[in-house]
Amino acid sequence: MTDAAHRTATDDDALLERLRALAWGPEDAHPAARCLPDQPFPPLTNAEADRVERRLGYPLPGLLRRVHTEVGDGGFGPEGGLASLTPRRVPHWPAPDWPCATTLHTGRTEWGPPASWLFLTGGGCTMEWYVSLTAVDHPVLLWDADGWEPDRGEDPHDGLRYAAPSLRQWLWTWADGGNVWDDVLARTA
Repeated sequence: MTDAAHRTATDDDALLERLRALAWGPEDAHPAARCLPDQPFPPLTNAEADRVERRLGYPLPGLLRRVHTEVGDGGFGPEGGLASLTPRRVPHWPAPDWPCATTLHTGRTEWGPPASWLFLTGGGCTMEWYVSLTAVDHPVLLWDADGWEPDRGEDPHDGLRYAAPSLRQWLWTWADGGNVWDDVLARTA
């Protein structure tokens, strides 16, 4: 089997099949395939994805668009489940809504991550995973809201840590049963 670092766009159909099996298959198919929803949210239509892109002001990375239109609109994947791109509710969940990347993106304050980064999922405490909407290969970063000090002249970029050189590699790491934290923790050690 090819490791996540050597996967290319030619492997995307296989990745989507793997993600679909993990998201919609039996819960024991992957130790952390789904977190809080009983199942992933239904996939978006292409028209819904177009509306999301207009709202963001950026096109979605092609792979991320395919994940949300061919697999599901969040509720499965790394770190307790990918955020949705449209507002979603989980009736039995104590929080009012499932995290919506589009809502978070448009509601940023001046001290948030750059607008060219899209929220993927929470990382616990003050950590959040993001994907670049503009950089080549759409790298994934981990942002620590407490990882920068404005009193020291730092800005929110100082709280960003590269987690994976591409969204593809990050998703394959998870789909292959790996730990998405390994690369980012190795870089900070």
